[in-house]
Amino acid sequence: MQRDVIVFDIETVVDANAARRVLRLPDLTDVEARDALSDYFLEKTDGRNDFPRQPFHQVVAISYGHLIREPGEEGSELVMRRLATGGDIKSSEQEILEGFFQLIEKRAPQLVSFNGRGFDVPVLKYRAMAHNLSCPRWFKEGDKWNNYESRYSRDYHCDLLEILSDFGASARCSMDEVAAAFSIPGKLETAGDNVREMFEGGQIEAIRNYCETDVLTTMLIFLRHQLFSGAFTEGAYARAIFGIRNYLESESETHPHLAEYLQAWDQAEY
Repeated sequence: MQRDVIVFDIETVVDANAARRVLRLPDLTDVEARDALSDYFLEKTDGRNDFPRQPFHQVVAISYGHLIREPGEEGSELVMRRLATGGDIKSSEQEILEGFFQLIEKRAPQLVSFNGRGFDVPVLKYRAMAHNLSCPRWFKEGDKWNNYESRYSRDYHCDLLEILSDFGASARCSMDEVAAAFSIPGKLETAGDNVREMFEGGQIEAIRNYCETDVLTTMLIFLRHQLFSGAFTEGAYARAIFGIRNYLESESETHPHLAEYLQAWDQAEY
């Protein structure tokens, strides 16, 4: 089991340049191109879904919570190291992607996501190839059955949507739904549907902050599953939660979105 655990989430908007190319309409504005691509996919699905497919999503933010797996008196424990978003508000998509895949090359962490196999990882791989990036360790790490590409390898990528639905045997619930059932803070004032408007309004920092709160929710769901599965004792779970709360409290003065999340957490019933 890897020492480094990276709980991650991404936020995206439609790549207007890719939309113009696939539509063969080079004179469209960015806004027109994004609208037209939605119409394109609505037509392709006979009116069922206007959501663009993964290659057309431009990555705006990749946020992550870095946990360290340490040996404890009762077995494995997870210690909160940091919550962050790659690059800064001026970083290009290529720079954001380079940072993520360099993390894979350097540490080969266990990844934790919510619907990462269905959306986040395919987007990241498509977009990395669009920028001529390389990440050999993604394909070389592990063995035949346990690696980043294996759908059922929790050691390399624990996709909570897959695991909680028994890989599709039961209904796939949204992260916000699971968070509500578990009395964990879910969406605050922002949702994924707001990201395009925020991006076009230049609110990149707000997108990054929103992405970080989604990471926190994913992290808390992950810890709950670790407790249920026996990967954690009750004591290890309590110490992990305590460490996360302490981290948020120490960062909340300079990061208001973390203070808001902590307040929502305080109001939740456990």
